[in-house]
Amino acid sequence: MVKLTKIYTRTGDEGTTGLVDGSRRSKAEPRMVAIGEVDEANSAIGVALLSVEGPLAAQLTMIQNDLFDLGADLATPGEIEGALRIVPEQVARLEAEIDVMNASLSPLTSFILPGGSAASAHLHLARAIARRAERAAVALAEQEAINPPALAYLNRLSDWLFVAARTMNQSGASDVLWVPGGARMVR
Repeated sequence: MVKLTKIYTRTGDEGTTGLVDGSRRSKAEPRMVAIGEVDEANSAIGVALLSVEGPLAAQLTMIQNDLFDLGADLATPGEIEGALRIVPEQVARLEAEIDVMNASLSPLTSFILPGGSAASAHLHLARAIARRAERAAVALAEQEAINPPALAYLNRLSDWLFVAARTMNQSGASDVLWVPGGARMVR
């Protein structure tokens, strides 16, 4: 378990931060950007939780814990015995939950605008931030080896958030549909 007794250490005042392996890295390098984007996605899910109750809220809380696992995974470069890593079972759990939610949704007939209910709008925002976190993790993976299930998890997470957003829009009935060129028609 983590025990923090002091929040500031001053060790990052020069623009570096420590990783699990003891190395120090620039706060601007791709690994740290990816970790920060995952943290932002987690924070956006926390905001979405203000509008969600029941089983979906429990699932979102589990996802928040997974994202802390993912942050630890990204903060552990290389092969370290016993390192906390995202595992394929976490990705499979997201897929199973997507399938259950998607079974009750009406089929898509158009692209969907982020909105509808407050919960749906918050989940769409979290989805967009999760996509950014995924892009940051891909940029990192192009420079350094990272755990492949970590990338898969981020990819599946944005799908999960999309389906959850539709679920919060009365199972898709209140989705706001994109009207191609619709803004040009208003005069």
